[in-house]
Amino acid sequence: MERASEHPGTRGTTIVGLRYKGHAALGGDGQVTFGETIMKHKATKVRKLWNGTILAGVAGAAGDALALFERFEGKLEEHRGNLLRASVELVKEWRTDRYLRRLDALLAVLDTEHALILSGEGDLIEPDDGIVAIGSGGAYAMAAARAYLDADPKMSPREIVERSLRIAASICVYTNENIVVEEL
Repeated sequence: MERASEHPGTRGTTIVGLRYKGHAALGGDGQVTFGETIMKHKATKVRKLWNGTILAGVAGAAGDALALFERFEGKLEEHRGNLLRASVELVKEWRTDRYLRRLDALLAVLDTEHALILSGEGDLIEPDDGIVAIGSGGAYAMAAARAYLDADPKMSPREIVERSLRIAASICVYTNENIVVEEL
């Protein structure tokens, strides 16, 4: 099995999010693969957390993704919805905990003030442009989101995320067009 640290983009999904003009949107495709086989077409990989004020999406192994969502929700509870503090504490625990270190996943989280990518390698990244993208089609979706922002600054974050995911789905074989988008 390939580890996320060996392939930082991870295979099997595309998650892209955008914090823009006081709003945030995060979306993901619905495809779940097992090796080279498509096992599911309509999985939901993005969620609203902490009373609908935080968005989270995960790319990686399905079971690991569920465990990661659960741990992150626990950190949000522990830190009363403070996204930055919960993220820092999760990354610290993820890097040092023997069980968590084995998780093959990346996490993208947003609220209206921050957009972050978290990894088990100890990475906590807040991109300058407010765009987060993970998974096998993440780079395609990120490039599309940047182009949409430059081309039409009137577009809503939701519309940019949806269109960016459709572009990624047209390029990446591990990404489909069954898209779910959550927004704040």
